Amino acid sequence: MKGTYKMAAQVTTIGFDADDTLWQNEQFFQITQTRFAELLADFADPDHLSERLLQAEMRNLGHYGFGVKGFTLSMIETAIEVTDGKVPGHVIQALIDAGQEMLSHPIELLPHAGDVVGELAKTHNILLITKGDLLDQERKLAQSGLGDYFDGVQIVSDKSPAVYKRAFLPFGGVQKAVMVGNSLKSDVIPALEAGAWAVHVPHDLTWSYEQAMAPIAHEKFRTLRDLSRLPAILNELPQI
Repeated sequence: MKGTYKMAAQVTTIGFDADDTLWQNEQFFQITQTRFAELLADFADPDHLSERLLQAEMRNLGHYGFGVKGFTLSMIETAIEVTDGKVPGHVIQALIDAGQEMLSHPIELLPHAGDVVGELAKTHNILLITKGDLLDQERKLAQSGLGDYFDGVQIVSDKSPAVYKRAFLPFGGVQKAVMVGNSLKSDVIPALEAGAWAVHVPHDLTWSYEQAMAPIAHEKFRTLRDLSRLPAILNELPQI
């Protein structure tokens, strides 16, 4: 890990979300969900299955948290429910195989992620603040090639104002921090509520759970089409 307090300009610290901010993630869930619908096509139509699966995921967040393992268990639970317990064993095995495939899929960095993180790491403290399964997120970070750039990594069960306050406290606090991510619900709104700046970088695929209204009137909110303009946006922030 590198030292702290690298600069005394607008902000000292940048927090990055991981999934669908630095690397692809949701597309693999959607591919697997399509496979799920195909396996259960004889028992329910795709729209009904999608609704039932989302309900199961929401129920199970408190038990399994975010990530592939919880998603896989929710698929199995939904399969049992929609078939009244008659789901064939080979379907259950196929769902387990699909989950394991997701857990071993190679990392695909999003455009500009490597260059921008590397550039900003020269002048700022860089943190990774992400939700998900601990082992899976550690695997993805290791494969991404970005690990050495981060001054801190926090893999959390959920993102709240309190989580951001704790994460940024050792690096000058939230007033000198910017959170960057694709989720308005998790990366932007709670970071703003904590007192940090927030930069929204939308992704073409966003899980319905992570969608929210953009706080366009908030003075600390910014949005970018992709990560390429992040250094310029940071330079445009007012002095603190």
